[in-house]
Amino acid sequence: MVTIDKIVLPDFPLLLAPMEDVSDPPFRAVCKENGADLMYTEFISSEGLIRDAIKSRRKLDIFDYEKPIGIQIFGGDEDSLAMAAKIVDVTNPDLLDINFGCPVKKVACKGAGAGVLKDIDLMVRLTDAVVKSTNLPVTVKTRLGWDDNTKNIEEVAERLQDVGIKALAIHGRTRSQMYKGHADWELIAKVKNNPRITIPIFGNGDIDSPQKAVEYKNRYGVDGIMIGRAAIGYPWIFREIKHYVETGELLAPPTVEERVAVSKNHLRKSVEWKGAVVGINEMRRHYANYLKGLPGIKEYRNRLVTLKELEEVEAVLDEVAERFKGYQVEPIEIVLENYHEHCAI
Repeated sequence: MVTIDKIVLPDFPLLLAPMEDVSDPPFRAVCKENGADLMYTEFISSEGLIRDAIKSRRKLDIFDYEKPIGIQIFGGDEDSLAMAAKIVDVTNPDLLDINFGCPVKKVACKGAGAGVLKDIDLMVRLTDAVVKSTNLPVTVKTRLGWDDNTKNIEEVAERLQDVGIKALAIHGRTRSQMYKGHADWELIAKVKNNPRITIPIFGNGDIDSPQKAVEYKNRYGVDGIMIGRAAIGYPWIFREIKHYVETGELLAPPTVEERVAVSKNHLRKSVEWKGAVVGINEMRRHYANYLKGLPGIKEYRNRLVTLKELEEVEAVLDEVAERFKGYQVEPIEIVLENYHEHCAI
């Protein structure tokens, strides 16, 4: 088993990455149902929480069936992060995570997210302020460094552990890389294999298949993996990886009926949590992956992204299920490009 303070996770746990505009309660629900062991909220601005911004406060919504779950915050000011940590405390998550990894310009260039990677001393001070302000176990999500000349993750891991974090998730790219090129898991492995490091180390980046998950597990020895964009529209990746880890065999891809059923479940939860208008509109970004690989599906997708009533959307999804009943979709590459600017990973 893997433990984060008093949180007990299974051997080689699978974590759902915190992704802005994606990792909301409806999305988390379908990932949990398909095997995610630990999940995180979308990242939340410390300044927004302090100002009582409605959008920030709404992201604090968590539910018992999601547990264990962490709330992720970001910011570049010690006092603001400390105050935000106290607010998060009240919502009773299982842990509090600090985002030092988001590369998006509007975050990083304001000295938050991956922007903190330019100043390790500041990163340590921010983390220390949060640890001292909460009774929750504190974890961190970050990247290798700001650019190729500042891959300082080994020093970062030691210093953050020294101020009290209970786990570290590392995305194997620098901020300058954004989402381009390949994630460098060699550096993640160096952190894991450092004899000074005693906290769990989770790897993140480029995991998009059960085979790659097991390959990286064996090659790099991390305590678990965090999956982000590959789960968008494909929550089955969690159960597929678990099955492959346990048996060495690949599960058959989800049937069209399963794809439609989970799409409808996701849609209904989205409407329940956000209301009909926002829930239906924000669900539109997910259909491309839920239905990818079906011949001639563009016609249905075009209809799905224009309809405004829940019953109409569900009727089109039912048409898809009937039209492609028994059709077996082969394993396919997940569509990622539409999510680069939204994902805080």
